[in-house]
Amino acid sequence: MNYILDGLRQALVLLAHGDPETFSAVWTTLVVTFEAMLATLALGAPAGFLLGYREFPGKRAVRLVVETFLSFPTVVIGLVVYAFISRRGPLGDWELLFTVPGMAVGLTILGLPIVIALTAQAVESLDPRLRPTLLTLGAKSRHLFLATLTEARFGMLLATTAAFGRIVSEIGISMMLGGNIRWDTRTITTAIALETGKGEFATGIALGMVLMVIAFAVNLIAAACRRRAG
Repeated sequence: MNYILDGLRQALVLLAHGDPETFSAVWTTLVVTFEAMLATLALGAPAGFLLGYREFPGKRAVRLVVETFLSFPTVVIGLVVYAFISRRGPLGDWELLFTVPGMAVGLTILGLPIVIALTAQAVESLDPRLRPTLLTLGAKSRHLFLATLTEARFGMLLATTAAFGRIVSEIGISMMLGGNIRWDTRTITTAIALETGKGEFATGIALGMVLMVIAFAVNLIAAACRRRAG
């Protein structure tokens, strides 16, 4: 028990004194998570909405593929992206390997099926009477689209927070594509794994505390958005 308490005490000291290496990992995590979430929402939210809103041939097959990717091993995602962006890969000239943008590519692929699947589910779960009621009232296609988007907003917010939680806590993809380079691509999760393995328990706890604070803050913001929108 003393071992844990000492680790907590040292962790608080590191955070209070603004340990540069600790906050370098925090900053890298925030940057790569922001980039990955931006790309994930820009691509996934419209795709998920249309998947739930439209009927088209092969829709069930598309849903099956998306839902399969929900359980896709993250190490395989890292491996495939690594093969594409390594020097010998087709995107090797872009020099993305062991960079923050390269990590963001892998994390975007990780988050996309979450946003697409949960957004589609949110749209499909709406009251089936919504569309015929709006048509009876003389609503045009644009009004139907906006009304559906408004009604599905809470489900889409849930998709966003779920994708954020998955992206910010991922370690395998970050390690493979970022290389865990000190002061450059080392994130909170890769730093926790490294420092704990070295026996630096206090640093691992400090980074874990920061990660929990970030997750808690994001959930508070999401809850505030739900209350305001409700």
